Amino acid sequence: MSALTQSHARQAEHGSPDKLKVAIGSAVGTTIENYDFLAYGTAAALYFGTAFFPGQDPLAATLLAFATLAVGFLMRPLGGLIGGYLGDKFGRKPVLVGALLVMGGATFLIGVLPTYQQVGVLAPILLVAIRIVQGLAFGAEWGGAIMMTFEHAPWRKRGQYTGIPQAGVPLGLLLANLVFLGTTGWNNEWSWRVPFLASSVLIIAGIIIRMKVSESPEFEETKARGDLVKNPLLTVIKEDWRNILRVIGLRLAESGGFYVIVTYMLSYLSTNKIVDRQVGLTGLVLAAAIGIVATILWGRLTDRIGRRPLYIAGCAGIILFGFPMFLLVNTGVPFLVVLVYVIALPVLHDMLAGSQGGWFSELFNANTRTSGASIGYQFSAALSGFIPLIATATAAAWGWGGVSIVYIGCGLIGLIAALATKETWSGREIAEVDQLIASGK
Repeated sequence: MSALTQSHARQAEHGSPDKLKVAIGSAVGTTIENYDFLAYGTAAALYFGTAFFPGQDPLAATLLAFATLAVGFLMRPLGGLIGGYLGDKFGRKPVLVGALLVMGGATFLIGVLPTYQQVGVLAPILLVAIRIVQGLAFGAEWGGAIMMTFEHAPWRKRGQYTGIPQAGVPLGLLLANLVFLGTTGWNNEWSWRVPFLASSVLIIAGIIIRMKVSESPEFEETKARGDLVKNPLLTVIKEDWRNILRVIGLRLAESGGFYVIVTYMLSYLSTNKIVDRQVGLTGLVLAAAIGIVATILWGRLTDRIGRRPLYIAGCAGIILFGFPMFLLVNTGVPFLVVLVYVIALPVLHDMLAGSQGGWFSELFNANTRTSGASIGYQFSAALSGFIPLIATATAAAWGWGGVSIVYIGCGLIGLIAALATKETWSGREIAEVDQLIASGK
């Protein structure tokens, strides 16, 4: 038996010694990304219209605030292209560290931005500029984080381990909501400044962890074999464009539905005075707390039943829940409002998020994996970033029924993509890994 076979067998069974540290370090980045998303989305819904776009009617101010949210998402594909290229060319770790530094610094800067009342039109210009920088960093972040976790993990537990950084989605939501719950009664600009400034704690912790992790073993092996491609970006677009399109469709169900629930719904509840603002924030906090565990468990379930079946179930659930969720919310009963958040996030959204790390990674070869997954993931993010804007405009024209159709449409796109995407972790793949592990003993 060759030393290489033994090495592969050990990696397949046990993963690398750094596997848990890598997963946690990766989760810090996704936590900050989603902490920023909710902090910005909440601030856009509740505060930024007045702080950066005064003189507009309430609807126009909200639309402009959500437009700045969308600007950051427009830059994510470019960040994904850059981060994916660098990750496949020079390694996953440098991208992880660099993206976190830029991402965290930009988030912190929002907390010290002057408002329109202080510097006039320069305020929204600075806000848009920072959103552009954030978008680039966010685009580079996800691919490196997931690939590092995937490639360090035991092969039979890749769904579970990649569920850990994906759990940064609800964890970021939880932390941001806790901060907003604590500041919502202040009735001054510190209500939105403190959540952004508080991100510095996560940034420092993330950098310390990420600096100490080792490079991906699969990247190192690919590099040692001389299998790195000259231009991973062009290679994956040329050879794997179909899978990139599938990832875009798959992610639209998760991210588009997520933005309807997390950003638009809070604005809907507040604007229409259905329930007190704190009821919506409490629903988000509870759902996020449950989702931290649920995301990892959903990922673990994909190691048992495959990635595709769970994704199909989640997309079907989104389609079926589109109208009932607004019927429940419109009752104005706090318990039912909170229940909507619990169903929509830890059940439906996290079912999809927990499946993505393993599935998206397995769709691409090791030498183009970061590029392929990042392009698909971030192009979808760019499209989904307009969902709060679309939902607000649709509601103005057709009421909540129009928003339900937007939500259902996201689920339908995801369902079609899931049906068109191959399973990557079925009985055949599991048997091959088991055979490899057995050969090393």
